[in-house]
Amino acid sequence: MEELPRLYTELAEWWNLLSPPSHYAEEAEDLLSMLLPAVDPPPRTLLELGCGGGSLAFHLKGRLKLTLTDVSPQMLAVCRANNPECEHIAGDMRTLELGREFDLVLIHDAIMYAADPASVRAAIRTAYRHLRAGGAAAILPDFVKETFEPTTSTGGEDGPDGRGLRYLEWIWDPCPTDDTYEAAYAFLLRERDGTVRAESDRHRLGLFSRAAWLRWLEEAGFSAASRRDPWGREVFIARKL
Repeated sequence: MEELPRLYTELAEWWNLLSPPSHYAEEAEDLLSMLLPAVDPPPRTLLELGCGGGSLAFHLKGRLKLTLTDVSPQMLAVCRANNPECEHIAGDMRTLELGREFDLVLIHDAIMYAADPASVRAAIRTAYRHLRAGGAAAILPDFVKETFEPTTSTGGEDGPDGRGLRYLEWIWDPCPTDDTYEAAYAFLLRERDGTVRAESDRHRLGLFSRAAWLRWLEEAGFSAASRRDPWGREVFIARKL
């Protein structure tokens, strides 16, 4: 999290051709089905830590009042364009302090960039500080150790302005005895004038056991449980008592 990947800085303007809001409708409905019943009285406000380009938030804002935060100014600009009616704040999920409380806190796959236990625990404490009593946090790492599998994937979109993007994602674990894995990306980017260039990026991501996640959540003061979503990912739902 100290040096942001190129995808979230100089390549951020391509985000909506890589991971647009249209890819997140089903996931948002599944997440809402867990979050809305988790809080009594029904939740009205949600703070997202690490909102990225706001593709998931695009489908949540109709049901909740969103405050969206990210450490990358470039990604926050993409998010503002996708969700102009929402509040946007620059900040690091490990240290953010807004001085107010929310019904819900969400940390989506941005939590994967917390690649050491201290960073994960700091992000969890941030979530706890910003929840009201009885509120709930949802944390969605791409993998826990028990679910990790090396994989490759491809995709990309064409934009209405003539630009286009295609990518290859390659995920592997070079050292299974530590708490990280690697993701490498190759991008082909087509500009409006038809020229095409190739770019690459490499990300180091955290990988921790389910038991470690639950322990850290409980240490912070949460009552926590986990479940698998329809895409096989671990979802931690943590309630502030």
